[in-house]
Amino acid sequence: MQQNAWVYFHRMKRTLFFLFLSGTFFSAHSQKAPADLIIRSVSVIDVERGRTAANQAVVVKDGRIIAVTPASKLRHAAPVEVDGTGKFIMPGLWDNHMHFGGGDTLAHENRNLLPLMLAYGITGVRDCAADISHFVLPWRDSVAKGLLEGPHIFTSGPKLEGYKSVWKGDIEIGTKEELGKALDSLQGLKVDFVKITDNTLKADLYLESIRETRKRGFVISGHVPYAIPMKEIVDAGISSIEHITYLLKAGSSEEESISRKVASGELKGRALTDKVNSTYDKASALKMFRYMASKGVAVTPTLSLGHILSYWDKHDRRNDDYLRYIGKGLQSTYAGRVNSIMKHDSAAIAFRKANYEKSSAVLADLQQAGVMILAGTDAGYLNSYCYPGLALHEELALMVRYGMTPQQALKASVINGPKFLGKKGYGTVAPGMHADLLLLDANPLEDIHNTQKIRGLVSGGKWRDRVYLDELLAETARRTAAGI
Repeated sequence: MQQNAWVYFHRMKRTLFFLFLSGTFFSAHSQKAPADLIIRSVSVIDVERGRTAANQAVVVKDGRIIAVTPASKLRHAAPVEVDGTGKFIMPGLWDNHMHFGGGDTLAHENRNLLPLMLAYGITGVRDCAADISHFVLPWRDSVAKGLLEGPHIFTSGPKLEGYKSVWKGDIEIGTKEELGKALDSLQGLKVDFVKITDNTLKADLYLESIRETRKRGFVISGHVPYAIPMKEIVDAGISSIEHITYLLKAGSSEEESISRKVASGELKGRALTDKVNSTYDKASALKMFRYMASKGVAVTPTLSLGHILSYWDKHDRRNDDYLRYIGKGLQSTYAGRVNSIMKHDSAAIAFRKANYEKSSAVLADLQQAGVMILAGTDAGYLNSYCYPGLALHEELALMVRYGMTPQQALKASVINGPKFLGKKGYGTVAPGMHADLLLLDANPLEDIHNTQKIRGLVSGGKWRDRVYLDELLAETARRTAAGI
């Protein structure tokens, strides 16, 4: 009897002990801070410093990162947890120069590009002007509110140009009074920046447009007139120069002389190109580029389109599988440039390739001089076979080919893009940042092509796995085939 009591007593002790442990466990678990999403055991890429931190947990709540901690110290619980073992996480990519456009009848085809770009890891785009701003601006606001699936959109609205511009949808101005009204209009639209080009805009009004736009607090992207020396354009206050080809003249040892001759009509066409190419001088270039850097002027090289057109004889893209995502209307806008280069003889083909290589080589000098570089593609309507989504990955690879490290190229996309626009909360996997994240199967710091090895995406705090991204692609293809 005493022995049975002794056994019963010790069994009760053991049961109570296990109940105590279970209660402690469940109590501790229930006390974990709530979150929406946790990505566990992942290597976090620090793009700014070009390094990784292994075995981290990234915690997301309400569209923001709330913790990045060693996985062993995780103190959160979430209904969605992702195993990041062997994977790498970085900020979502930004395409800092693309175009929506082609007129109202192509609005639906442009809208289909939004999930397409998201499926390729792009969580931010800078729309550098076109003719469907009345669609793009509402898309921008809908994406920001989580009502439309796509990357964050930052748009210039219609750009400033002179009378009878070749580009549709421009705001055409010829006087200071018209400039003021144009800027009033852009402010009313609440554009994110202002785009100015020089197709028909007079030189003096071009400079005045830059000065007046800066007075209103906007950053300015632009093409630059060959008739104006670069220093005058920089001193007027331009924020970024779009397309690296404009930097060849800026690096010429005879830049001021060339500008005067262009202004007088004495130098143009092939003679101008030959003169600029033959007088580009590294010492002169670095002097000007360092001055640009000191004034905070950025450059968006847009290497992609030039490469496609220059090497068309080697890589004809008219039968690309990617075209299943591009509407027939947008494809028709590709024809102009391609039809033109298809007429080139062997000498013209060699000339365009030499020009491309000459201008692309300027990238290394810009980087050496400390100029802020923005990764942008020129993808969109008109720009032949430069595909929204894929083009950004191709651009990053070209940037590395022509003088940047993978870390520098990634920075040009995910850090410099938001920095240029003054948008905080992007570019770093850290607490307080927007939860726009790219999960990759391999490290892009080691090989830039690894940006294409996408395992999943977080946009606006929402997790989208590879299956979901593939469904976005399939749905885009279906809508494109149906013409909707």
